[in-house]
Amino acid sequence: MLTPKQIVEQLDRFIVGQDEAKRQVAIALRNRYRRSKLSPELREEITPKNIIMMGPTGVGKTEIARRLAKLVEAPFVKVEATKFTEVGYVGRDVDSMVRDLVEASIRLCKQRELERVRFMAEAAAEQRLVDLLLNDDSGKKHGARHNIFGLPILLASGENAQKEPEPSEEEKQSRKQKRESVKESLAKGELENEMVTVEVSESANGSDAMLAMGIDLDLNEMFGGMLPKKKKQRKVPVSEARRILIAEESDKLIDMDEVTRTAVERAEQDGIIFIDEIDKIAAAGMTGGPDVSREGVQRDILPIVEGSTVNTKYGPVKTDYMLFIAAGAFHVAKVSDLIPELQGRFPIRVRLSALTADDYERILTQPENAVIKQYTALLETDNIKLTFDEGAKRAIAEAAFNANETTENIGARRLHTIIENLLDDISFNAGGEYPMTEVLIDKTYVESHLDLAKTAEDLHKYII
Repeated sequence: MLTPKQIVEQLDRFIVGQDEAKRQVAIALRNRYRRSKLSPELREEITPKNIIMMGPTGVGKTEIARRLAKLVEAPFVKVEATKFTEVGYVGRDVDSMVRDLVEASIRLCKQRELERVRFMAEAAAEQRLVDLLLNDDSGKKHGARHNIFGLPILLASGENAQKEPEPSEEEKQSRKQKRESVKESLAKGELENEMVTVEVSESANGSDAMLAMGIDLDLNEMFGGMLPKKKKQRKVPVSEARRILIAEESDKLIDMDEVTRTAVERAEQDGIIFIDEIDKIAAAGMTGGPDVSREGVQRDILPIVEGSTVNTKYGPVKTDYMLFIAAGAFHVAKVSDLIPELQGRFPIRVRLSALTADDYERILTQPENAVIKQYTALLETDNIKLTFDEGAKRAIAEAAFNANETTENIGARRLHTIIENLLDDISFNAGGEYPMTEVLIDKTYVESHLDLAKTAEDLHKYII
């Protein structure tokens, strides 16, 4: 487990500035590890200290929470507080955030198990590919037939009960040589475009209307797996068939009951729920109109944050030890406008500062996913090698800062908007038909294409 200093160092790779916020989330994450080392009796008494982050949009609130969860491979889900409404109003039930977290935990744990059995699954899939390429269905000749309920038909008589004759030694040797030859060709990648027919199961998903209401029903689960899965034949290249077969073999090798048990436990003990736009449900000192609904949403969220048990299709899930990180711009409302009970459940408060021109310049190049690195890599696929000099970077940073100061402040997202406008001509004309071409973006190019001398009103074109 990383120390708080190491966590901050990892966050610095992707997020510029906001040192206080990084420090607080690093301590909260380390405290989880410390709690896991305590005796079970004492561990039950210690709950996570939830965090509320205040700051304008685009300064890194969501990115901090998302990267934090990635560092420790913790189940993570982001929800918008404005999607939840009181009972009787149109909107999602607040319990859905816990169900979404459990689903994220299931995916995380299943992916880990799939990686563990991948080697065995690939070997089994390769054998099935050889069978398909040779049209060798000898392994299926003795398979049991099933009735409409998926139950095996045990009775057989007459000719159906007779066994197939055993192949001769010559036939066995010939079949073995053919299989070895096909295996060798597969290993060399010579058969990737050969067409084979595979049998795949059709997944019966719920209707869109039911999913929109948060109802996710699997009829096969309801009937305990008694209903046979619908199968269909697909003719696909070997490369696609391999992917399908590896997925099927992997599912056979993992124990989904164990995955589910582990996933629920991880969701309860390590889960992180990020509640964004919490300031939008804070009532700013008014008692009528939509504020009634806003306060109702807060009271619905309160039991989840306090600690309760939510029923999911995987069983009851406790929220007592989940870490909740709330965030909002709080331009109009204040944290004190939240109901007192909810305020008390977020004891750690961090204010994120607005970005400066220097911050924008660092965001352009410093993080591992820096904006300029992204656009340079994109255009290099079409034989355009972009180079930004220091003057250009500073001009772009100042343009972003001035646009945010004079119009709506959308934070670092402004950089994407400005660079899209800056590279509009290059992106449109690049088609990859010419050899590698170097293009230098300097301060003069930026000023001429963005026309930074325009008035503040003209900067509205950069608003997303």
